[in-house]
Amino acid sequence: MATRKNVVGRFGPAAAGMLLATAGMTLARLYARQLEQRMHWELLTRALDDPSLAEVIDTYDKSIPAERRRQFFYANAWYVSLYHLHLAGLLDQEELFGRLREVFHAPVMREYWEASREHRASFNAASPESRIGRMVDGLVRDLDEADSEVWWVVGTPPAV
Repeated sequence: MATRKNVVGRFGPAAAGMLLATAGMTLARLYARQLEQRMHWELLTRALDDPSLAEVIDTYDKSIPAERRRQFFYANAWYVSLYHLHLAGLLDQEELFGRLREVFHAPVMREYWEASREHRASFNAASPESRIGRMVDGLVRDLDEADSEVWWVVGTPPAV
């Protein structure tokens, strides 16, 4: 008994320190994600409010009317918001799929997705962005092909 207690006594503070350090790093990553999302939203809001600022980030095909391109900025904000909720662990994959199905039911969201295809082309194939992008690609395909007005049952959430 004494030996066991002595071993626990020696490693207890070290284990507690490791646990606290790990928790601190996790909190720091969550905070950094929140800051990133907040910054994205702030910049996007300014672009939505001021067309001259929107020109800075407008990489969509110029044959698309300016009003529609501004809608694409807003569509991007919705998508990125859901992406960050998923990364933060607030939406699991099935919940993310359900929310994506809801927003991509809107034709403008599907138009945005197609118009931003080139933007996603440079993502690392193993990255979370690519994985979720492939999930949305399949969902958009299913929504476009669905002959049912019951959009909330279209598609199958991918296995985790």
